[in-house]
Amino acid sequence: MAEILNGILINEVETKNIMTKSNLPLGGYSVNPYIGCTHACQYCYASFMKRFTGHEEAWGTFLDIKRWPKIQNPQKYAGKRVVIGSVTDGYNPQEAEFKNTRKLLEELKDSKAEILICTKSDLVLRDLDLLKEMGRVTVSWSINTLDESFKDDMDKAVSIARRIKAMKKCYEAGLRTVCFVSPVFPGITDFEAIFKEVKDYCDMFWLENLNLRGAFKKTIMDYIAAKYSELLPLYNEIYNHHNRSYFELLEEKAKDLADKYDCPFVDNEMPYEKVKKGHPFIVDYFYHEEVKGTNNSGIRNKKGD
Repeated sequence: MAEILNGILINEVETKNIMTKSNLPLGGYSVNPYIGCTHACQYCYASFMKRFTGHEEAWGTFLDIKRWPKIQNPQKYAGKRVVIGSVTDGYNPQEAEFKNTRKLLEELKDSKAEILICTKSDLVLRDLDLLKEMGRVTVSWSINTLDESFKDDMDKAVSIARRIKAMKKCYEAGLRTVCFVSPVFPGITDFEAIFKEVKDYCDMFWLENLNLRGAFKKTIMDYIAAKYSELLPLYNEIYNHHNRSYFELLEEKAKDLADKYDCPFVDNEMPYEKVKKGHPFIVDYFYHEEVKGTNNSGIRNKKGD
């Protein structure tokens, strides 16, 4: 039964299996407790999901609440990575009412899976008690700016300040934390400034470029023209002439940042056991579309490979 709550079209859908084998570079399984995402990010790659769900509403204005049979054999996922939120945010504001992500975590509590939660919310703190019991848990927050006004232009999620505060609390509770600088907006995202802000509260610092494709390419290009007109030639060079030199220079800058702060720099995700508190890995996921390998190793297929 569909209903409108706070301007969002809410519907319930039945699904036979909530667990899906993942094609992400991180491998394992992908779990999305909802269809759609009310953060309404202007650059959201997941908006392509509308092709498969039949929604005609604008991305960010609908949310389907999944209903699934209880996971009968959670031990099946022991030692496997389970990514919660690859094409939604499990901690959309509506999670406070519907509690789908909480239900999922309760079903996986004794699975001994390696849980990775991808979010832009601090609602994850509600489940801190449960997450601390689960052992191998990582929480990743997307943070690509410290400028709250730019953030507000890009998404409807909670403030950057609230995300960082949540990261600190999870870090202090013993969870592995990630600052996912994604997407890096050319000429706008200052990832060194972000690193300085979060380096004492995160174990990994991931970097991913802005990859413009589909319907939102025009949205972002029009935004740059209106708000950052001085950057329009740069964006045209990158996204219309396919000149990747800007991001190649940023990769070098990221390496320099790692040297400056004596941090490991890698271009694939490191195993859980190698992460040490107070010593964050800087992880290069620029051009994530070049990740190769049927085992989803995370190793990049760079030019010349």
